[in-house]
Amino acid sequence: MTIQLTTPRLILRQWQDSDTTPFIQMCANDEVMRYFPKKLDAAEATAFLLRIQNDIEKRGWGLFAVELKATGEFIGFIGLHVHPPEFEIADAPEIGWRLLPQYWHQGYATEGAKAVLKHAFRNLRIDRVISLTACINTPSEGVIQRLGMDKVREFDHPFVSADHPLHRHVLYEMHRGDFLHHTFC
Repeated sequence: MTIQLTTPRLILRQWQDSDTTPFIQMCANDEVMRYFPKKLDAAEATAFLLRIQNDIEKRGWGLFAVELKATGEFIGFIGLHVHPPEFEIADAPEIGWRLLPQYWHQGYATEGAKAVLKHAFRNLRIDRVISLTACINTPSEGVIQRLGMDKVREFDHPFVSADHPLHRHVLYEMHRGDFLHHTFC
């Protein structure tokens, strides 16, 4: 099954072989990975990409590659991710994004994430979507707030050491009923 979401400026799509090199570069970029515990080397990024592709193949949805409609350029990914069961805080699909720095501050993350939420709630009929980020990641928290998600609480990330600046996280959520009510009002 091939899923493709479109917005006025973006195409969210299945991954292509041509996405691999810029994806690996993105995962090794200091700016992009500033709010993650570590950058990924080529082997780690490739393994992550394979997991992303397998998730989409298995579920029909996941973290989609994003390209600009105008140029066809790969700019990053936006989509839904399911955490492992041992990460108890993430008991619903998480919406997330990662874009190359030259595409920041142009509204692409918000535009693509809105399309993903619409697809999740209207087509996939998912009941609840969450989003989480490190408390110091104010740019991503701003996107989450622009999506209209509700802040649930702050928490200590169980997979990040207590002395790390990324240990403290914030959790947001949106329920299907709230999304449908707001989009039809």
